[in-house]
Amino acid sequence: MKEKLRQVGDFVWELPKGSRERMEVSARIIGSNAIIDQVEDDAVQQLTNVATLPGVVGPVCGLSDMHWGYGLPMGAVGAFDAEEGIISAGLCGFDINCGINSIRTNLSAEEIESNKKELIQTLFNKVPVGVGSKGKLVLTDEQLDDVMRRGINWAIENGYGTKEDAARMEEHGCMEGADPSKVSDLAKKRGRSQLGTLGAGNHFLEVQKVSDIYDKGFADRLGIKDTNQVMIMIHCGSRGLGHQIATDYLKIQEQAVKKYGIWLPDPQLACAPVGSSEGKDFFSAMKCAVNYSFTNRLVMTQWIREAFEQVFKKSWEDMDINTVYGLCHNVIKLEEHTVNGEKRKLYVHRKGATRAFPDDPAIIAGTMGTSSYILKGTEKSMGMTFGSTCHGAGRRMSRHAAIKKFWGGKVKEELANMGIEAQSPHPKSLAEEAPGAYKNVDDVIESVHGAGISLKAVRMVPVGVIKG
Repeated sequence: MKEKLRQVGDFVWELPKGSRERMEVSARIIGSNAIIDQVEDDAVQQLTNVATLPGVVGPVCGLSDMHWGYGLPMGAVGAFDAEEGIISAGLCGFDINCGINSIRTNLSAEEIESNKKELIQTLFNKVPVGVGSKGKLVLTDEQLDDVMRRGINWAIENGYGTKEDAARMEEHGCMEGADPSKVSDLAKKRGRSQLGTLGAGNHFLEVQKVSDIYDKGFADRLGIKDTNQVMIMIHCGSRGLGHQIATDYLKIQEQAVKKYGIWLPDPQLACAPVGSSEGKDFFSAMKCAVNYSFTNRLVMTQWIREAFEQVFKKSWEDMDINTVYGLCHNVIKLEEHTVNGEKRKLYVHRKGATRAFPDDPAIIAGTMGTSSYILKGTEKSMGMTFGSTCHGAGRRMSRHAAIKKFWGGKVKEELANMGIEAQSPHPKSLAEEAPGAYKNVDDVIESVHGAGISLKAVRMVPVGVIKG
């Protein structure tokens, strides 16, 4: 299938409609020649599979960090008509609202250098990490329902974060229409004790410094003033609650496929019509996980502030530890887009993809040994990728392969030689997420920048990292 790709513009490749049987719309991939060379044929096949689904609106998009995933590649976007389309738990991803908060400070890298080791250790002690990690908060049923329904409004009322934080988040930290009654008891049980936890896998907490500013005006607007300014990045999601919601509704949607007679090229594309009870219930439950995840990252933000206060003996307000922007990259949104000159409401599935609306920040995580970026969304993204861009570097080898190739202790030593202080609950975490397991994030960014769907604004490099 990959051999049928044709370059149609700078960093833009397409498979035309009809490249395979039942394909209703084209598939589009953003990438340089080097990026396209790394794209798996199976991932391209997955894009064409999605292009066969009911109510699909083209093109189905793969971003420059795309790699094979469950049903739809990670780093991809699928949009469906709001009346005739489908909605799919698998096309959203198991870690609903896995996302990023970027946080600024007014400290310089030089100011924290002598305290760097203590800072990373204090953050490691403050923020629970690892598989199945449980937080300092154990919510009652009523509190959990409130978090799922109201998102970060619950956090702010309970002393975790500020209204200014909320103003700098996608959806202002709360998707309307979340219904906790659509969430299973098992999912709720998993969520009660995990609020304010990082988790494991590719989730991280990173202390960074600004290395390059490409768009001074945009950076100023975000409170990013100079190179060497210390930044913080949190990357995590909705923990066991979101995973269980996705698991529950995948089973429901597998039955819905039979009930509504939906033809699928791959059973991993289980879905339901958007207007069905199965579709509506999932969308409401998904919003619960989205709101939980926004709250999770804001609770951790407050503990990060406390860690900085403990180490530097100043208030977090004096250190200007404030949210730059918070966003999700595993989510489904009902949005209005212009398609062939006509405005249409669409259910946009972003799986490992970041919203990149014009002049909005898009935060892109690299690896713990390379760099991360803040990009500026563009008008061009609206017409090319449904207002979306990449979300990270993109894996080029599985976690299993990374563990066989890399040793955690050696990875930690190599990071230390680069001046990066690393902490994790187990060396295996560092091996799984070794920089060599990922694509070159700079190549990934150059592709979306070159295609014009998001533009480089700020580049950050790590000085300390905590891996779950």
